[in-house]
Amino acid sequence: MKALIADDDRTSRLLLEGAVARWGYDVVSCNDGAAAWRELNVPNAPRLAILDWMMPGMTGPELCQRLRRKPRDDYVYVVLLTARTAQEDILEGLEAGADDYLVKPFDPLELRARLATGRRIIELQAELTAAREALRYSATRDALTGLWNRAAILETLERESARAAREHTPLGILIADIDHFKAINDTFGHAGGDTVLREVAARLVHTIRPYDTVGRYGGEEFLFVLPSCTLSEAAGVAERVRRSVAAEPFAISHQAVPVTMSIGATVDRGLRDPDALVRAADAMLYRAKRAGRNRVEQAEEVLTAQPAQGACAAPPRD
Repeated sequence: MKALIADDDRTSRLLLEGAVARWGYDVVSCNDGAAAWRELNVPNAPRLAILDWMMPGMTGPELCQRLRRKPRDDYVYVVLLTARTAQEDILEGLEAGADDYLVKPFDPLELRARLATGRRIIELQAELTAAREALRYSATRDALTGLWNRAAILETLERESARAAREHTPLGILIADIDHFKAINDTFGHAGGDTVLREVAARLVHTIRPYDTVGRYGGEEFLFVLPSCTLSEAAGVAERVRRSVAAEPFAISHQAVPVTMSIGATVDRGLRDPDALVRAADAMLYRAKRAGRNRVEQAEEVLTAQPAQGACAAPPRD
């Protein structure tokens, strides 16, 4: 773990450097507060800091205050080192944001113990951050494919629909469905179906534009949100997606299995009704299924919140 030592007194700084390095820390050293602030803001910055109280450029307490004002996930544990012993000085340092306080001349064993405490706190904080990120991921991602889950992709649609209406830009929507997916499950079992879903998801991600979003809408269906996309552009993205899935067969149980997708595309120019947009794309998906599958069907821009003609009476998608 990196440890920053900031002290303008050369003798004190060298003593600290030698001791902290012997204890197994990767030492970064500087002789003024401004340099210390820069070191604490570089990528992979030190997570432990031993700061002298009085330094040119910026004092230890001033550094603490800056650190605590700046939002950051990588917490820095700070030990203030000073010759000041008055209780009001100790309180001032702690109120500035220091985690601990050590009086000069320091006792090496005491400093080592306090750094070990700081290290444990930082490691615990890293574990909590990792757990939080894991929870966030599981709350928004589909466990099988790694794509956004249904709730997350619909939230994206809501957000992009509002933004498109506000900025008067088009918003494209695609709904894609794997053709004859039930037959794949019946032939190769659910493990084979899962293999297809994962590989399809990987191909989709590599086909769409960097600023597009795709999520698993349900079962073998995928919903795409395409900002600033005209109808012809949305249909073009859909066709690239269709080709990417159909281009190479899928390896299932040592067999090369062809897989295709049917896709419905539509675009909105300010309706502000994501549900209507999804229904319109859904109706186009049904049309693609009825027309023979492995194709893209596109609707004109959505002008009404009513379901598209024939959507409710459409046959099963498989």
